[in-house]
Amino acid sequence: MNIISLEEKLKNFLENGNDWERIKTTINGIFILKIPRSKIKDIPSRIVVELNPSDEFGNPTKKRGIILRNLEELKEFKNLINNEKLEYLLKAIDNINPKAIKRVKPSKEKIEI
Repeated sequence: MNIISLEEKLKNFLENGNDWERIKTTINGIFILKIPRSKIKDIPSRIVVELNPSDEFGNPTKKRGIILRNLEELKEFKNLINNEKLEYLLKAIDNINPKAIKRVKPSKEKIEI
């Protein structure tokens, strides 16, 4: 896809999409999100990129992912994520946090009485 047709599709989504509407892209885990106009700061509606791990169907697994408003924010997040101390910190957190309890789905089997 060329950049012009991509920009046309994004512009159409910005103009016609619903507030907080999320659309999938062809890259798993990357979504386009329409953010409503801010009345307090007088900022118009805009679209952003949301990074959110996806399931096997391409649906987001978290309620809200990482929001990227522009290329500069992407660069800042890359620097943060690539910091080796972040991995060290997360390993320590993994070690002290209680382990998640796996929930067993109840059986759909019925017992006849």
